[in-house]
Amino acid sequence: MPPPGAARACSPEQVLVVIPALNEAAAIEACIASLRVDDRFMERVCIVVADGGSTDGTRDIVKRMAADDPMLRLLNNPARLQSAGINLAVKREAKPEHAILVRCDAHAVYPPGYVRRVAEALACRPEAASVATVMDAAGDSGFARACAWVMDTPLGSGGSQHRGGTRPQWVDHGHHAGFRLSWFRRIGGYNPSFSHNEDAEYDRRLAQAGGRIWLAADIRLTYQVRRTPGGLRRQYWNYGRGRARTVLTHRMRPRLRQLVPVLNVLGLAGGLAGAALWPPALIWPAAYVAALLAVSLVGALRLRGCAGLWAGAALGIMHTAWGLGFLRIWLPWIMTRRQAPTYAPKL
Repeated sequence: MPPPGAARACSPEQVLVVIPALNEAAAIEACIASLRVDDRFMERVCIVVADGGSTDGTRDIVKRMAADDPMLRLLNNPARLQSAGINLAVKREAKPEHAILVRCDAHAVYPPGYVRRVAEALACRPEAASVATVMDAAGDSGFARACAWVMDTPLGSGGSQHRGGTRPQWVDHGHHAGFRLSWFRRIGGYNPSFSHNEDAEYDRRLAQAGGRIWLAADIRLTYQVRRTPGGLRRQYWNYGRGRARTVLTHRMRPRLRQLVPVLNVLGLAGGLAGAALWPPALIWPAAYVAALLAVSLVGALRLRGCAGLWAGAALGIMHTAWGLGFLRIWLPWIMTRRQAPTYAPKL
């Protein structure tokens, strides 16, 4: 028997690729094309686009591509959410021969051989229920480039290994890439009510059921960050809300890296509110602003240009929006002592 990590063949017919999408007309064609390009393995892999009711032409693009690609499917996802769309695709499109599910994101462009390598990583790690891959952030505007740089630092990622990590290892959470379908079905797939953080919530239930996640750090993809401060703010507000729901659903104790943005928001609010009565209360807000300015200067040096000055602002948006989103969900539950929602898996 080959040792763990040794390459093993995996039949294309065993692999199902699902791309959840909603109004991704600007990105969906490039995403699908990148999965198919120069890879004979992919010619026999079924790709399902689970569309949540796009109105921007996404569906027309997929239908046009499907006319020339008999292995490409368009699936209506009435629930709209990514989590529900992936569950539906598994229920409707998975065949008995399918053993591996690969999740791809519509706004990403994948390197050649990505799906095959994810499938092989699962095949050579029979003890793994899932395989996670590494995302390297990138941007195509001044703000986005600075945001991408700081996002992959410990200040922006909290040290998450799937954000710019380099060491293959067992992890408790990572960027979702490959699933053993037997495990996916066993724990009921994604919680279809989650619009964000459905991956971490899934990984929590997987760990509770005894499943393990392997981070294949040699399999990497480029993640395009939001191009504007407003887009970044909305994204991290939703991330914070989603993480709070996961914490409440599973009665988890938040990790330090998750508490830091929340405590920072409380410190900023308390400092600004109390400054009129006690001026030293401004020490924390002033120190945080100074830290962000320092990050901006380092960003300008690292990116060798003025665009790097956006790094501090991007980091401040990520921290503050995440913390506020978390508090928006967590505080009402704590103050009213309501029972946290639970999820009864069904797939």
